[in-house]
Amino acid sequence: MSAPRIGVSIVTMGDRPQAVEALLASVAMQDVRPTRLVIIGNGTALPDFTAFPGLEDLDGGVTTIELPENLGCPGGRNAGLRRLAEIGDVDVVIELDDDGLLVEKDVFRRVQDHFAADDRLGIVGFRIADEHGETQRRHVPRLRAGDPMRGGPVTAFLGGGHAFSMKMLEQTGPWPAEFFFTHEETDLAWRALDAGWKVLYEPELLLQHPKTSPARHAVYYRMTARNRVWLARRNLPLPLVPAYLGTWTLLTLARTRDPKGLRAWAGGFAEGVRTPCGERRPMRWSTVWQMTRLGRPPVI
Repeated sequence: MSAPRIGVSIVTMGDRPQAVEALLASVAMQDVRPTRLVIIGNGTALPDFTAFPGLEDLDGGVTTIELPENLGCPGGRNAGLRRLAEIGDVDVVIELDDDGLLVEKDVFRRVQDHFAADDRLGIVGFRIADEHGETQRRHVPRLRAGDPMRGGPVTAFLGGGHAFSMKMLEQTGPWPAEFFFTHEETDLAWRALDAGWKVLYEPELLLQHPKTSPARHAVYYRMTARNRVWLARRNLPLPLVPAYLGTWTLLTLARTRDPKGLRAWAGGFAEGVRTPCGERRPMRWSTVWQMTRLGRPPVI
């Protein structure tokens, strides 16, 4: 495969202007120029980025999209993916959190090389580390998370920094917008694996990101529970649904010490059971076996 054309998509809520400018500067310093850059204002107006230093001469230019309301992480990203698909001059899209930073200059070139070498590569996940070089355990997409520098095929990826094949997205469909926040990455990764695409964790692709806790969001416990139920209902063969949800219920009870959090989690679980979750497309048993061989069967 010839070198794929790279597009970049960044979603922002407008509350991190300095971080966005630093991220754009790190995009501008890459030794492979993206064809196009799309910036999505998720329920916010955007400044004029078309003349941002180092990005003013991109072949496809800088495209801005201002959404009238906050559609959540997956909904905002879908707006960027739709625009890139309509324009049609990008083969691989790199999505970056608006408070992330590309430290090395060769990130896009490495991404390009990975996709050029394997036409069944669907997703490449970056390593997320803070300014001290520490990668949180939850940011390593495998059960044995002791060594964040161990890359290879996986069953999940990190939303903060990753790259998608546009051909894969044509087959799998986009992010599950209804999730709004949490577990949307798992849903998309499972669909990609079931469609015969590969998911790769490449720790050499570093996105520097402030150390955070997902529980900082007020809706974390409710949406975590609701979306996990939706994830199982949408994607798992029926016999695995209670096994998956039972495992995560036990883990949540063992890990959570906040009574308010547990009440919110229980409410979210009930919401996930009674509300529509989108189209149900259970994965094949061969995909279950593939995930098991990769070290993460879809029951945990």
